Amino acid sequence: MTVAARPRPKVVTLTDAAANRVREIIANSGKEIAGLRIGVANGGCAGMSYTMDYANAVEPGDEVVEDKGVTVLIDPKAVLFLLGTEMDYQTTKLSSGFVFNNPNQTGACGCGESVSISPAQG
Repeated sequence: MTVAARPRPKVVTLTDAAANRVREIIANSGKEIAGLRIGVANGGCAGMSYTMDYANAVEPGDEVVEDKGVTVLIDPKAVLFLLGTEMDYQTTKLSSGFVFNNPNQTGACGCGESVSISPAQG
């Protein structure tokens, strides 16, 4: 008897607004890119910050997320910190940018540039 593997949940999901903005960024990059790479880095007053960059290729260990027609690559060191995160893109009167609704986030600094994140518990 063969047991079918359960599909793995996506590390990150995108709202329609985030997917549209990622599509625009990729289209306006002026070069061939594999997708947008998302990660976390140590730094800032709360301890960590989200990172985003163009990805020229899928690197070994990358978590590849295909959602709403766009490709997002998750740095393997960030997977446990981002598990279950919804990526949104919001525009307000004063700013616009990506917003990460992360269930693993335990705090944020006052300026909103860095966060405290605990790894997801399995």
